[in-house]
Amino acid sequence: MKTSGLMLAAALVLAGCATGASLPDDQRLEIHRAHAGEPVRSFHNFGTLYNWTPLGDSALTVWTRRNQAYLLELDGHCPNLDYARAISFSGQGGTVFAGMDSVVVLDRERFDIPCRIKQIQPLDTRAVESDERAARDAGRRSEPQSPAGGT
Repeated sequence: MKTSGLMLAAALVLAGCATGASLPDDQRLEIHRAHAGEPVRSFHNFGTLYNWTPLGDSALTVWTRRNQAYLLELDGHCPNLDYARAISFSGQGGTVFAGMDSVVVLDRERFDIPCRIKQIQPLDTRAVESDERAARDAGRRSEPQSPAGGT
């Protein structure tokens, strides 16, 4: 019961943190992978994430601070990750470990879905933000322009 209460509290803190984006998940994942460092064993999370972004159904990025983020590669398909209202972690004590802990997806039916973390990589957040901005700008420039004063 105590563990469930802790998980619920953590999930409520993380609710609504997923960001919307105009780039497709596969393109965003490619950008995040391009700016990921060498895999690390763990990262510290003390109950509150700055932000999180699903990158398809098998990866996500979590920001522990404004300029500190990690790419989490999951061990296979993670149901409803793209539509999650909140996430949490199975790890306790403030440290999340690759190979041991899971991202817990809280879906709309209130089922907790644990998805094992296969790999953790620190991200160069400035480079990720810069490349995402450039990709969005390039996409806007390539969109067809409507004629002025169209008929």
